[in-house]
Amino acid sequence: MQPAASPTPQFTGAPRRDRARRRLYVGGQIGGWGLLLAFQMLIVVVVAGKKLPMTPARLAGLQALGFLLGLGLTHYFRRLIVRWGWKRLSWRALLPRLLASSLALGIVWTAVSDGLIFGILRAPTRTSYSPAQTFALQSVNDSLVMFLWLGFYFGYHIYDRFNRAELEQQRLSLTVKEAELRALKSQINPHFIFNALNSLRALIGEDPSRARRAVTQLANLLRYSLQSGQLETVPFAEELEVVKDYLALEQNRFESRLRVRLEIAPETLDLPVPPMLLQTLVENAVKYGIAQEPDGGEIAISARCEAGQLRLQVDNPGILAEPDASAGASTGVGLRNAAERLRLLFGEQARLALTAAAPGRVLADVVIPRAPAGALRR
Repeated sequence: MQPAASPTPQFTGAPRRDRARRRLYVGGQIGGWGLLLAFQMLIVVVVAGKKLPMTPARLAGLQALGFLLGLGLTHYFRRLIVRWGWKRLSWRALLPRLLASSLALGIVWTAVSDGLIFGILRAPTRTSYSPAQTFALQSVNDSLVMFLWLGFYFGYHIYDRFNRAELEQQRLSLTVKEAELRALKSQINPHFIFNALNSLRALIGEDPSRARRAVTQLANLLRYSLQSGQLETVPFAEELEVVKDYLALEQNRFESRLRVRLEIAPETLDLPVPPMLLQTLVENAVKYGIAQEPDGGEIAISARCEAGQLRLQVDNPGILAEPDASAGASTGVGLRNAAERLRLLFGEQARLALTAAAPGRVLADVVIPRAPAGALRR
């Protein structure tokens, strides 16, 4: 079940997303380097055991100092990444840069931390490797750590960029949908006015007092048309009142040739429908049914709920055929637009079908998925 579509929302959360990303970065830096330090200390204590060259507290302090240097180095390099525009690169262009950067960062990290810890602070060390071999092995280890850091960093940003692209695509889709709905409405409203004025023109010469009442009815219809122009859906009760005004106006023209029968289930009155939907169906019934029959006939309007859906039907006399352009093809446009609006607002489950019913009768059948309460949209 799909609720009525709303106009394109205003996406004003960019500053909030930026703050969230900054908090995530700070938390990731502190948490990631902290976990790595804890893991490193665990490995050292388990492997070295009682052979540690210094007290565990001093070793932890020196290890923490080394990892603080790594944190600061990656934080500074992040600024260079932003300046060089690497976050906009694809993986194919980014991978060689990551490999080279990881090696360079690992060497710098090893050189600075070893120089500080072993050169300035004179921390003791026990190893069977030569200083050059120790430096090379430590550089490889630190380069791997830097490669992991860069992988996580760019992995997050590529994922974030993909999400933002999806969001922009959704915004574009919603904007296009709203533009389509507005365009369809701009076709429906002039079409309705054209047919209503034709009915009023036929009445003016016959009975001026009735024509004045018809002007009042037409004013009510136009007021509704203007007010509903900002809505994607309206309560069915409001749409039904407009249709009653329209039929009253048309009965001034057709008199006894136009008879109306309503079968409206009370539970349907609060359900949302596109504005001017039922109006368009009734116009079609009058123009291509009643107006074409010398003796007129009856228009039957029914509304009921079936299987969680709103079922609207307009039954009128006539023969199902393509609208004749000479008879005014605007009604055909109105029906096509009504079907398209249903699809845009309620999805593929909604439908509008015009079929031949009993001999000499035409049935307009509309199915609208039942939207949740409060689904009326501006």
